[in-house]
Amino acid sequence: MISRIAECLRSSLAARLAVTLVAQLVVISGVFLSGFVALYRSSLQYERTRAAEKVGELLQASLENAMLKRDIDGLRQIVDRLGGLDDIVTVMILDPRGEVRFSSRHERLGSRFDIAAEGLCPDCRGPDGNAVAGGAFMRDAGREILRSVKPVANQPICGQCHGAVAEHPINGILVVDHAAEGLRREAALSAALFAGSGGVVLLTLVLATWFMLRRGVTEPVARLAGVARSLEAGDLQARVGATGPDEIGELGRSFDRVADRLVSSLAVVQEREDFLQAVLDAVPDGIRVIDEDFRVIRANRAYCAQAGLTPAEVVGRSCHAISHGRSEPCVPTLVTCPLVELQEPGARVKFHDRHVAGPDEEVAVEVVAAALTLADHQGVRRVVVEAIRDLEAMAQISHEQKLSEIDQLATGVAHEIRNPLSSIGLGLRAALGDIEQGEVSEAAMALRLIEPEIERCLGITSSLLRLSAPTGSHLDLVTMDQVIRDVVSLLHYEAERLNVEIELRLEPELRVIASDSEMRMVVINLAQNAVHAMPNGGRLRIEAVRGGSTVIVEVSDTGVGIRPEDIDRIFMPFWSRRADGVRGTGLGLAICRSIVRRVGGTLTVSSTLGQGSRFTLRMPDADHRTVD
Repeated sequence: MISRIAECLRSSLAARLAVTLVAQLVVISGVFLSGFVALYRSSLQYERTRAAEKVGELLQASLENAMLKRDIDGLRQIVDRLGGLDDIVTVMILDPRGEVRFSSRHERLGSRFDIAAEGLCPDCRGPDGNAVAGGAFMRDAGREILRSVKPVANQPICGQCHGAVAEHPINGILVVDHAAEGLRREAALSAALFAGSGGVVLLTLVLATWFMLRRGVTEPVARLAGVARSLEAGDLQARVGATGPDEIGELGRSFDRVADRLVSSLAVVQEREDFLQAVLDAVPDGIRVIDEDFRVIRANRAYCAQAGLTPAEVVGRSCHAISHGRSEPCVPTLVTCPLVELQEPGARVKFHDRHVAGPDEEVAVEVVAAALTLADHQGVRRVVVEAIRDLEAMAQISHEQKLSEIDQLATGVAHEIRNPLSSIGLGLRAALGDIEQGEVSEAAMALRLIEPEIERCLGITSSLLRLSAPTGSHLDLVTMDQVIRDVVSLLHYEAERLNVEIELRLEPELRVIASDSEMRMVVINLAQNAVHAMPNGGRLRIEAVRGGSTVIVEVSDTGVGIRPEDIDRIFMPFWSRRADGVRGTGLGLAICRSIVRRVGGTLTVSSTLGQGSRFTLRMPDADHRTVD
């Protein structure tokens, strides 16, 4: 309970104001009440003392009259009667030495008060130790009383009994003890009435002040705080809607105007942000911006596609984690790091690298980076902008361009050769028919030798046409053993020229789901590379077998082999080192790997320097069925 009250006081302005107001009013009221009670009691004491003095004067006159008449019995009766009055505790007459001569309480007769030692009352001793007029609250016999003391002065007429006035200035001392309970009861009652009326006034004041504070201060401030929380949570339409004419109302209206400007500014910023992102997304190359902490703070759509991630998965992550799968920044001595290389604003660097593009997959990229200084809400900081080009995508474009050129060449060659050869074939078959009728037997034998050659030319042109067929997203059932035979038929002339023996070991009906023209391109690239690796002759061996659910094609040669340090580079675009010294484009193997990966296959290489190389192509077998 106490903790909840404390929490309420910490979190509520109204509660703190109310508690503070009540505490202040209670303290002030207590101080004034204490002063009032003391003042009131003092006033009662003064009034009672004055009343006692009046009674004392009357009693003194009566006593003096009785004493002058020497009416001792009358004097005792007066003392006894006065002692029986309400609120009168005791009436005593003392001689100048303090001995009780007359008393309404007879047990006091003969007792003695030490006037010099304030035995009578604290205010009844004069400088010379004799009694003087006065009064004080004190306790007598365990009871609180108000004692009034009045010395009775000696007069010349009393000199015959009491002596000369100069020698005996007083004849006696009149002491009247009033009950103090009534005085205190009256003071307590008055204090209670004052406290009650003060409490009612205090409560009314607190409630009125609380109501005014709540309506005029705490409720508007709470509404203002609620709107601020709504704006912080993203509700940009929240408004205070203050209408009061006071300062808090003006504060609410100012707050609403600031919120309107904030919404307008955010809309402008969002428009600029969208425009900038649209411009970046329109760039075909991957774009990313990296800050000094190696975090990617912006990226375009092309880069997210390269990384195989969504924008939310890219922005905020470290560049080395996305590009290289590392938990720590890359080592600058092993790779080119633009954040290390570019220290001055405006500096640029261009380099090739390999980036992670998915699980167990990398792509070759060309990176152009530039440093610039960015000023934003975080201050002035240095950032690096990277333009990342997918070299394999470039290779694919180049591949498509090359296929387009082959298509034009193959189409032209096919039309140039196929039509006349078809006419020759028809003529030869007609001549053969005539000869078979017995007209020219020797010509018939010659014509039979010509016909297979013509058929061979037609087969070559057909293979060439299939090789130049356009690639696309459409996949078919491709018979790999037939593809290999057709492709090898195109290389016979070059192989014979270079003294290369071709050996085929092909299982029948090895089928995969792929593009026919792309598979022919892969086989012809691998076979040509093998032939080029044997400038002094050798043996090209192509083996295609079924291994479980996989079709395995191996293209091996007995050529010069590949150096160990070059094994990891041969699949990089634009990297070329042919054994015959001819400068190639460096795109063949990169294109082959890209084609094989698209159909779910792999292309690997093993090589021994000086002994030859073996390229192994593995693709899913289209005829394989998994039995559950």
